Amino acid sequence: MISDGDNDSGGARVAPTGRNRRRNRVLVFLAVFALLAGSGLVAGGYYVDSVPTPTDLKLPESTTVYYADGRTKMATLGTENRTIVPYGEMNDSAKQAIVAAEDRTFWKNKGIDFSGVLRAAWSNVTGGQRQGASTITQQYARVAADLKGVTYSRKLREAVIAWKLDDKYSKDEILGFYLNTVPFGRGAYGIEAAAQTYFGKTVRRDAPAAQQLTVAEAMVLCAMVKQPEADPNDPEGQPGYDPARNATAKQNSIDRWNYIRDGMVKLGYLTAEQAANLAYPDSVKPIDRNAGRSGLDRPTGLVVNHVLSELRQTEQFRGKPADYLRDGGFKIVTTIDKRVQDAAEAAADIRRDSAPEAVRGQPKNWQAALVAVEPGTGRVLGYYGGNDGSGADYAGWYYDENGEARGFGQHPPGSSFKVYDLAAAVKDKISVKQHFDSPETKEFPESGRTKDSPAGPIRNAERAPCQPDCALWEATVASLNVTYFELTEKLGTAKVIDMATRAGVDSMWAVEKGSPRPKRVDLRGQDPDQVARQFSTEVGIGQYGITVQDHANGMATFAAGGKRAESHFVRSVTKGDDRIYQEALKQTDVGLDAEAVDQLDWALRRVKAAKLDNGWDSAGKTGTWQAGQSTTQNVHTWMVGYTGALAASVWLGTVDGKPLRTKDGSYQVFGSTGAGPIWRQFMEQATAALKLDPDKYRFGEPRFPNDTPEPSSAPRTADPTTAAPSPTSASPSPSTVRPTCDRRPCITTSPTGRPLPTPDLSPTLSPTPSLSPSRSRGPR
Repeated sequence: MISDGDNDSGGARVAPTGRNRRRNRVLVFLAVFALLAGSGLVAGGYYVDSVPTPTDLKLPESTTVYYADGRTKMATLGTENRTIVPYGEMNDSAKQAIVAAEDRTFWKNKGIDFSGVLRAAWSNVTGGQRQGASTITQQYARVAADLKGVTYSRKLREAVIAWKLDDKYSKDEILGFYLNTVPFGRGAYGIEAAAQTYFGKTVRRDAPAAQQLTVAEAMVLCAMVKQPEADPNDPEGQPGYDPARNATAKQNSIDRWNYIRDGMVKLGYLTAEQAANLAYPDSVKPIDRNAGRSGLDRPTGLVVNHVLSELRQTEQFRGKPADYLRDGGFKIVTTIDKRVQDAAEAAADIRRDSAPEAVRGQPKNWQAALVAVEPGTGRVLGYYGGNDGSGADYAGWYYDENGEARGFGQHPPGSSFKVYDLAAAVKDKISVKQHFDSPETKEFPESGRTKDSPAGPIRNAERAPCQPDCALWEATVASLNVTYFELTEKLGTAKVIDMATRAGVDSMWAVEKGSPRPKRVDLRGQDPDQVARQFSTEVGIGQYGITVQDHANGMATFAAGGKRAESHFVRSVTKGDDRIYQEALKQTDVGLDAEAVDQLDWALRRVKAAKLDNGWDSAGKTGTWQAGQSTTQNVHTWMVGYTGALAASVWLGTVDGKPLRTKDGSYQVFGSTGAGPIWRQFMEQATAALKLDPDKYRFGEPRFPNDTPEPSSAPRTADPTTAAPSPTSASPSPSTVRPTCDRRPCITTSPTGRPLPTPDLSPTLSPTPSLSPSRSRGPR
């Protein structure tokens, strides 16, 4: 309860006689002197010197997280739901109603109700009922000095502080302080939070009239200040003034609303006619206990985790207390596009009816994750790591408030990792038409994969008409492990890892002997040769875990013509008119020239699962990783790819590490049939929602200057399984608009980026099987 009573408190009184009056004055004087002396006020004015003034207060204020448009709210954070609005920016409704409710002499008094202080002293001496009104200034003083409990020393201390405040600040300033601090119930502190919580409106005078708090609504809110919450010892009998709490509370609210209305007339804020025509509003919103912390239980709650993690590592926020961001009253604008996010959730949340039929309604241990990145800028446009924002994140990992790494987002990428082998190959002028020996099985003694080794020779999980002599692009379409294992040996493990790192894979999880869980290895800023010692040639066929987010960033790099941008979640942070943080868009050239990019696009667009039915040029790669030594059961399926305007990575697997088994009992789940449908649906819906012209994002056509002649004895044909256009002159001319960061100042850095300033921690990992070269059977 904020106020101790009303200045015009009622109750019949018996007029004292002259003798009694003189005796009372003496007793009151003695009582006040005793209380002042006992409080230390007579001795040295301790409270006057030590009390925090309004400018010293650090009030917790809600931080709001927005989608990329800066208008659509994603989440509200903070221990207290408060949004501070300067007094001059408030409309008059609440200013007038609070004075009529709590302190009708506010504009004339000296900040203290002297009679109230004396009544408190008198009651202390006589043993009477504790009573006495508090002015608005006294009520604010109590909050400012964190004065709690109903004691007479508090009352006196509060009065002295109020006197000081009234002497130093204007009435407008004091009323503004009060309206921004006082609790209104439902976790709302300050009039703006109350207006939003109870009516979905604002007190800002510059808002459209229909969105501004009305006088009648302000009177309902100001009635609640008398008792913001129900009495915990008697919540039904003394429920307070929230009309949505119960019938008693509503009647309390109506009665006090009428009292405030009368005060509005007495103070000249309303005419008698206006008051008579004023109706009690029945538009109070139902009680929502999570109103002050909305949005954290949705999939975008995981985005908020990444946003906070990202900001804590910036110069502006590094080293600040854990609650600094949440309670700082910041406006955080994310990179998440609401249209793209909606498409991501519709496709990747496989519990929804909107998910593709192939994955809808499958067993409970199935889980999907999807991340979409804008090529050229690195902005994460859509992120789905799970349905519960407070639960597990299967798309990535982040640092929590304690600096601990959280998330389950790393998974063996299988054949989807071959995009980095292919990129490294074309960078080294290995044509996608160059031929490789591609039998069903092949021994690689240099890498320890022979028929006498525990893991045996490398086997293909798929077959292709070109076998045993296949062009690299044909091996890509058919996802031949033998070909890509040989390619990785030819290039060197370090070169493949280096390309993945340059493209966007910041971390990879290495298998440690004797450890049940892989260990995260930071790739950025490290010597590729040193890093490669922690991995085997199996890296080229996707044995080692990477995150869905990193994989999406790698695809965005290729979509941007080999220009890597840092994937990130935050566009800007402001507080009031101050810009605290602004994204710095920069690109890094990964070393692919135009011909290499065109060959990469040309080969990956022939993957059948990457074909879109909406007229966009698209490229991609599937991936599957098998369970233990099984050749028929899979744990992880992937689909990654891009258009010139959007890149996305999709993982579909299980949360318990068990093989994917359909509701019909089948284990036939692959990248093309599991993650593939999710990726295609998302890409088609997201590109449609963005309303971009596909003709501005066409892929270029390679010239194949180092083309290997076709063997005369074996005429070659296009892979019969692909429905993608064949590379003929009829294809669109190279009019690709590669996204750049020209919309904002762009910083170009050297191909090797610097390591992020983060502690050396490994995130909690999902319970996937331990995979090692001696046990893995390979990807699809």
